[in-house]
Amino acid sequence: MKNIYSALILTLLLSACGGDKKQSTESLVESGSLEQIRKKKSELDAEQQSISAQLKQLESRIKILDPQEKIPLITTLAAKEAVFMHYVELQGSVSTKQNLVIYPEYSGILTRVYVKEGQYVSKGQQLAKIDDGGLSQQVAQLQIQADLAKTTFERQQRLWNQKIGSEIQYLQAKSTYEAQQKAVNQLQQQVGKTIVRAPFSGTIDNVITEQGSVVAPGQSQLFRIVNLNDMYIETDVPERYISNVTPGKAVKVEFPILGKSLDAKIRQAGNFINPANRTFKVEVAVPNKDKTIKPNLTAKLKINDYTNNKALLIPQNIISENAEGQQYVYTVTGKKDSLAKAKRVIIETGKTQGDDIEVLSGLNDGDEIIQEGARSVKDGQEVKILVVED
Repeated sequence: MKNIYSALILTLLLSACGGDKKQSTESLVESGSLEQIRKKKSELDAEQQSISAQLKQLESRIKILDPQEKIPLITTLAAKEAVFMHYVELQGSVSTKQNLVIYPEYSGILTRVYVKEGQYVSKGQQLAKIDDGGLSQQVAQLQIQADLAKTTFERQQRLWNQKIGSEIQYLQAKSTYEAQQKAVNQLQQQVGKTIVRAPFSGTIDNVITEQGSVVAPGQSQLFRIVNLNDMYIETDVPERYISNVTPGKAVKVEFPILGKSLDAKIRQAGNFINPANRTFKVEVAVPNKDKTIKPNLTAKLKINDYTNNKALLIPQNIISENAEGQQYVYTVTGKKDSLAKAKRVIIETGKTQGDDIEVLSGLNDGDEIIQEGARSVKDGQEVKILVVED
């Protein structure tokens, strides 16, 4: 190929000079004719420009055809504006505020258990009965005494209204009646503690103590009741995100065990920074219509802490760094057919997401950036663009 190239150049030169039948340059110089010399010079200048143009065409074609001419092969991508949403990736645990172990308020034998595991109960529904140890009989006796004190008081009140009897008799009857009524109410409250009721609507997840067992307040666990309607995920967020992770922010929730994902929002963000790990807590409300999400289930959270509606995103692996610590990429300029020149462009970058990074300055929408081959080109070097079909 190089021999062909040399022969072509020699042919052009011979056709321009040696093959010309016109008067030779030497004879013109000896003649001393200024007009003829200038004319000859103009002819040679025109021929030189023509030869230079032809040489450039030949060189360009040789670079394409000759494997010895090493023009870097590259692919490009166009920088396009897009919506960029950055996410903070965390892990959390599912909780519910209605997950409670029920303890008795009264000591005694658990005489009756009215529910079983998996049963749905309503708020206030009776779950169990504890032996009251004779309190019911005491209430009945006190009630008889209270009824008598009430009758005595009412009669004494009528007499007093008619100005019959002394005031002290009236006051004594009133005091006795009120004392008896309070004693009855107090004992009735004690009897009420022997009946175990549901504090909220939910499902009996576990019957912990069997019927016939002796129970004591604050010691014996009776039931676990769970309501799966008001579920939420709690997680710790690093303090550097405190200004961006706020109530109402969008969250992508994934449950790896269930193979399930959903969109949610932050319900609450804590105002206290834990000095031990420099984090604050957030709660993410989780809809649970199908009841598949359970307390303490592990969840992966992606919290949207930053959004740019007109972001330029490029792959991180095409970015290089110079000795001054500046980041740069290569774009193509002077594109003609598949040939172009590489141009180094200094850029400033922002947040990353996966394999992409946000470009804050240095590039414009529509710029053509070198992708494959970006590490093997130099500023101003000629490159050949390969078209990659999808």
